[in-house]
Amino acid sequence: MSRRDRDRSTWEYIKVYGPAILLTALGFVVTYQFVDPAPPKKIVMATGMKEGAYYAYGKAYSDIFAREGVTLEVKSTAGSVENIKLLEAKSAAVDIAFLQGGTGTLATSGNLVSLGSLYFEPLWFFYRQETEVDLPPNLRGKRIAVGGEGSGTRVLVMKILELNGLASPPTVIVSAGGEKAARMLLAGEVDAASLVTSSSSSVVQMLLRSKKIRLLSASRAEAYTTRFRFLHRVKLPEGVIDLRNNIPSEDITLLAPAAQLVVRKDFHPALIDLVLQAATEIHSAGGLFEGPNEFPSPQYLDFTLSKEAQRFYKSGPPFLRRHLPFWAATLVDRLKIMLLPFLALLFPLFKLMPPIYRWRIRSRIYRWYAELEAVDPRIQKNYAVEQTAEYLAELDRIEDMVSTVSVPLSFSQELYDLRLHIEMLRAELLNTAGRE
Repeated sequence: MSRRDRDRSTWEYIKVYGPAILLTALGFVVTYQFVDPAPPKKIVMATGMKEGAYYAYGKAYSDIFAREGVTLEVKSTAGSVENIKLLEAKSAAVDIAFLQGGTGTLATSGNLVSLGSLYFEPLWFFYRQETEVDLPPNLRGKRIAVGGEGSGTRVLVMKILELNGLASPPTVIVSAGGEKAARMLLAGEVDAASLVTSSSSSVVQMLLRSKKIRLLSASRAEAYTTRFRFLHRVKLPEGVIDLRNNIPSEDITLLAPAAQLVVRKDFHPALIDLVLQAATEIHSAGGLFEGPNEFPSPQYLDFTLSKEAQRFYKSGPPFLRRHLPFWAATLVDRLKIMLLPFLALLFPLFKLMPPIYRWRIRSRIYRWYAELEAVDPRIQKNYAVEQTAEYLAELDRIEDMVSTVSVPLSFSQELYDLRLHIEMLRAELLNTAGRE
């Protein structure tokens, strides 16, 4: 086939298949309007003070997100109260936050959902060795560090102090938490300090090992867990922190809310799976107060569990996330809706295109048969021998025109059949004229 013939064949393909491709592309464009937007490449997580467990865990989440190509910025805050304000702010300053169980009542927007609880974070109530404390009422008139402004620790401790009549003078309430409260306690600037954090917190570990400091055991734990359903009773066994030095020197009963992850309702669904997979990797091993695979959990929540999180806890990660990197799974998941136009348009159209293409090519050949019938003496009833020269001239014209017809090699047989029929008709005309 000559270059010209190849070009014509290519152009024929374009004319036949081009409209189908354009129609399918249009279907994809229209359907794409209904595809969920891609997840953001960067999100911000509100944690807590830098020396606290929330911040340390936030860094662990950040490392896992980085493996999946998503930047997780860890934002240090005063704690749960500030985290709620940041989540509810119109500026959307943060996307996800750690929250202490029981602080959800401070939310006002109704626009927050939970992704699950992560671990128990006990209320550690430390006091100086020389301070005689058996029950919280014995702290009347003492200086108590209750946590910083904006922290969940302060909210919880103030509730407990109010129940015990210790939230007003002569008791001195000191707004300090975390490392600052620990330093004040060690220096004798306060008589007691409260912390709500994981047992892995460096501040907790330091105070547990100090000979100047003691840890209060919640002797009326059942009363507190009955009054505050978000609290749970946990036990710190004797010697569990340091067997060699027997720290603690006795079993300690502690009250513990559950730490949880909270997001706004518009948090991208694909990121929820990534967050919960990271939570499973970080927290499923358990700890001093949690058994293996007990967390993350759909229990102990302040907010309604998101629908995506419900599915995760019921069925685990989606199929695509189990077998593909995050970006690939997200892309396929977003575009799966576009399979509908692909199947509804592309497949039927391209199934029809080959017959249409064949019809167009063969129409170049078959259209000449109508003209051959006009000069066929067996078909034309009014044919006269005197018209033979006229018919032969018309046949020559047809033959000249047919010689310019170009078709792909796969259709050459039909073209040669046409030329053969022309020759046969010419012979018929000459034979008829010779007999006359």
